[in-house]
Amino acid sequence: MSLTGGADGPLFHGGDLDAARRLFPAAPEPFIDLSTGINPLPYPLPRFSAGVFARLPDAAAGDAIAAVAARAYGAPSAAHVVPAPGTQVLLPMVAGLVRTGRAAVLMPTYPELPRAAALAGHAVTAAHSIEECGDAVLVIVANPNNPDGRVIPRSVLVGLALDLRRRGGLLVVDEAFMDAAMDAGPQTGSVAADVVCGNVVVLRSFGKFFGLAGVRLGFAIAAPPLAQRLRVLLGPWAVSGPALAVGTKALADSAWIGRTRARLEKAAGKLDAVLAAGGLEIIGGTSLFRLARSPVAAALFRHLGEAGIWVRAFPDRPDWLRFGLPAKAGDRERLESALASF
Repeated sequence: MSLTGGADGPLFHGGDLDAARRLFPAAPEPFIDLSTGINPLPYPLPRFSAGVFARLPDAAAGDAIAAVAARAYGAPSAAHVVPAPGTQVLLPMVAGLVRTGRAAVLMPTYPELPRAAALAGHAVTAAHSIEECGDAVLVIVANPNNPDGRVIPRSVLVGLALDLRRRGGLLVVDEAFMDAAMDAGPQTGSVAADVVCGNVVVLRSFGKFFGLAGVRLGFAIAAPPLAQRLRVLLGPWAVSGPALAVGTKALADSAWIGRTRARLEKAAGKLDAVLAAGGLEIIGGTSLFRLARSPVAAALFRHLGEAGIWVRAFPDRPDWLRFGLPAKAGDRERLESALASF
């Protein structure tokens, strides 16, 4: 497979409003950014003392968030959890935990996943099914998948991990959107508890579901030997004191988490109705984003951009557009009006 821009080149991502303004300089402000899968109504930040910013984070804070994250994500123990400054920095580290060889990445998916494998020295190939992973030493799967929300059953992933273990391979499951999976249950949900296989690494994102992407906080969940290797690679003080503080509080707030899951699913349903009324076919997603298809998607992308609405387009799939959740009713109404005028 080819990597857009090569392993060292830039990849196109959502959230770049500077790019939106360059492309559509006459668009009305403020831009509505629907190009990401980040919760538009974030967790309320706690009050921080000045001292949190003035000193290095202590080990106790790291231990505390690992314990809370283990409970929140279903990891076997805090020893299996590695806090990091976002999962992005973890990707090439995790890909480097296994000997170099062929890496299979289940496609289509988040473009940083194949690039991380390439940066770790693997020969990257695209797989469009679990069966196509073949004899790869590294398999990377996003579950739920970005951008189409595909969910692979837990039993299938565990079977794949056991097959990989027989040949010394590693399974990496990026669960960045698992908190927002609309249909995940015991049989289809997280494989965090299955890292006891010894060759499974699960990545969890804090910023997307909690709407605090700028905090830069994420987690790797792995068997203790792999977890320790990641801690060594990250080095001391990898996560800032403020990130540790807000993450520990938010991950333990089960009431907010429950309310937010219900609210996001309701908001996703409202977005589906707006997109369908605008002539788009909903083909997947999670409660944080919806993937739509249209034969005139490229023209619609430009029309929305000129109306000050930035959505996610896909150079390799010109009939796809991905829509994040509008932050408020007025934003949803602007989207509805723009679709109606197309």
